[in-house]
Amino acid sequence: MTKFFHQAYALECRMFRVVNRYFDCKWLNFYFRHITHVGGATFSIAAVLTALFFFPQEWRMTAIASACALAASHVPVAVMKRLYPRKRPYVVLAETKVYDPLQDHSFPSGHTTAVFSVVIPFVLAVPILSFCLLPLAFSVAISRIYLGLHYPSDVLAGGLLGTAAGIVSFFLL
Repeated sequence: MTKFFHQAYALECRMFRVVNRYFDCKWLNFYFRHITHVGGATFSIAAVLTALFFFPQEWRMTAIASACALAASHVPVAVMKRLYPRKRPYVVLAETKVYDPLQDHSFPSGHTTAVFSVVIPFVLAVPILSFCLLPLAFSVAISRIYLGLHYPSDVLAGGLLGTAAGIVSFFLL
């Protein structure tokens, strides 16, 4: 079993390096350093509040589901970061290029969780929105790896957690 985990970690590190190696590309730097903030607390909360107060009445329940998903998804993120105190890749892997280093733990990605929890209720309510909202969410997820802040499994866990929260919130409301 230990051999399996070592092999899985080695594969994950290779995947991380494939994404992070393009760090010096000027236009990717611009894109990922800005798009990553869509998953941050300020932007995600502002987006949900904007939807709640300014979207038409027929979108109100979807906006509420999105707000509930965002709030609910961050409880397990906080718990998991304490239970699984994984060091960030730039701390562990030599030659990792990093933008704006963080002090908390790596697993799972809170930015990825947030963006998926916010967009999934809207994708479920209006499937055509998936053509713009899902690429946005995946861009945030990839940005976290590109910027040297998360391993691929961190963003995968965040994406699954945010998606689950979005689905549950949507169908409960």
